Amino acid sequence: MTPTPTLVLSRCLPLLLLATLVGCASESIVPPPVRANPLPSPTDIEPVATGAIFQQNMTSASLFSDRRKPRKIGDALKIDIAENMSASSVTNSDLSRASTLAQKGPGSESNSLGSILKGIMNVDASAAGSDTYKGKGSTDSTNKFQGRLAASVINVLSNGYLVVAGERSIAFNNGLSTMRFSGVVNPVDFTSGNVVASGDVVDARLELVGAGDANDTASRSWIQRILAKSLSFW
Repeated sequence: MTPTPTLVLSRCLPLLLLATLVGCASESIVPPPVRANPLPSPTDIEPVATGAIFQQNMTSASLFSDRRKPRKIGDALKIDIAENMSASSVTNSDLSRASTLAQKGPGSESNSLGSILKGIMNVDASAAGSDTYKGKGSTDSTNKFQGRLAASVINVLSNGYLVVAGERSIAFNNGLSTMRFSGVVNPVDFTSGNVVASGDVVDARLELVGAGDANDTASRSWIQRILAKSLSFW
């Protein structure tokens, strides 16, 4: 039995709807995870001497201070976020085109030709057209963000660089604001208090997202986005 187009459409419609919903869902620019638990310490077969200057479990600390720099997965640090970005673009377009076409008939003075044929032979035709387009556009974007976010080491690269990520959420009056940050940190960029500037972070990704009544009111629903995309076929 050959399935009818209506039957095929009824079977494929749920899959198409699901694919549309997945495509409409907003994706985070900060890939998970944003936190990693410290690795368990290996069991020491032999007792570790603790009376010497060098201690195996304190390799991340300085010999001249008790400050411990983040070195391992799960260690905490602070990101000093100070981002100030500005961009502008101006575009002007002025296009014009003109064309003229003239065609002169071959003509005939012979009286033996019929009146209709003689009229066609003596007809002169001309055409002219022009096209003009002018367009202007400008964009201006300014982003400024300052703050401090606590993060943790989620991975250690082979060259000793640290992959860090962190998240902070604040719920207030039926609303939720979440700030996420991730990037790669060079351990030598740490300042006092294990603070690193966001400008020194490689592949830094920062996002501030909201959820709640105010965010739902200011944004379109998923069905409105689907209809807007599906109906805008022109």
